[in-house]
Amino acid sequence: MRAAIEKICARFGDDYWLKRDNDGHFPKEFYRALADDGWLGVCIPQAYGGSGLGVSEAAVMMQAVAASGAGLSGASAIHMNIFGLNPVALYGTEEQKRRMLPPIAAGKEKACFAVTEPDAGLETARIKTRAERRGDVYTITGAKIWISTAQVADKMLLLARTSPSGADRKPTDGLSLFYTVLDRRHVEVREIAKMGRKAVDSNQLFIDGLPVPIADRIGEEGRGFEYLLHGFNPERILVAAEAIGLGRAALARASSYARGRVVFGRPIGQNQAIQHPLAECWMELEAADLMMLKAAWQYDQGMACGPAANAAKYLAAEAGFKACQTAIATHGGYGYAKEYHVERYLREVMIAKLAPVSPQLVLCFIAEKVLGLPKSY
Repeated sequence: MRAAIEKICARFGDDYWLKRDNDGHFPKEFYRALADDGWLGVCIPQAYGGSGLGVSEAAVMMQAVAASGAGLSGASAIHMNIFGLNPVALYGTEEQKRRMLPPIAAGKEKACFAVTEPDAGLETARIKTRAERRGDVYTITGAKIWISTAQVADKMLLLARTSPSGADRKPTDGLSLFYTVLDRRHVEVREIAKMGRKAVDSNQLFIDGLPVPIADRIGEEGRGFEYLLHGFNPERILVAAEAIGLGRAALARASSYARGRVVFGRPIGQNQAIQHPLAECWMELEAADLMMLKAAWQYDQGMACGPAANAAKYLAAEAGFKACQTAIATHGGYGYAKEYHVERYLREVMIAKLAPVSPQLVLCFIAEKVLGLPKSY
């Protein structure tokens, strides 16, 4: 499977990704190549046009994409296709599955994930976007932020509040999940200028009276957050795989440069001050990879994988960041030049450090859920 992905990625070399990083155009040729070979539906059941494989296989795929040099520019372009419609596959009606999943698997439709809000961030229970039902239609109004691929998306998986939170209920009760058309007559998509991954847009959405038929609501009203929870661990696992892949790309490029760069009559890779940091990066990436694979295996076996998934995301982001940072240091001044690519890797690996959950919240989760310490927030 890894070899098959690498063969596709080999058609999109460093020059392609440097150009996408400069012009900001969505990598549609890369997206189409993976769609044509059937990879976008790797986790979607076979009955709905997918391959029916597990998160373990998806992680191998996403890691190979990032490691090819495509980095997060390539991985994020297809990320939503891989895990995003998991709630539909698990909780959608038969009609919804047949209507919603095949176009995603075939690459005929693109989707975005509209959950985060300007004033809520990671505190999902505080989202303010409202969905008011009148008959068989909901009217949705609110704002979302950091929504990837909304510039090119046809559909969006949207979380909105359908009933107010109360003192006698969990804060996340009353949230409902919808998969519906991103109707630009009612949704303004405003791109956010950012430091990296220019080829995959990030946006703020302003939703004004978006009509959504009840047929586009996933599962029961008020249980949307519960359905989303089943996608959180796979997302952490895939982000970990991507961070490891990007770290490996940086490490390979740095090692190659260190072998060929001659200073004071000898390759700089002969110096332990260059060797040792690179060797440390290799070991840390390998350790993170094992934790990621453990988490993916646990998920695919139906086991509780929250601690492993969160730990994998944390360790992979740290190891990937260190590898990218070390790659720049190995290149010296050339590491700062775009033509050597490693500065792009560092800008992109910051995404894995920050999202989809902060390193601090991962530490809080492990402290509370694994070590039994009192909740700190």
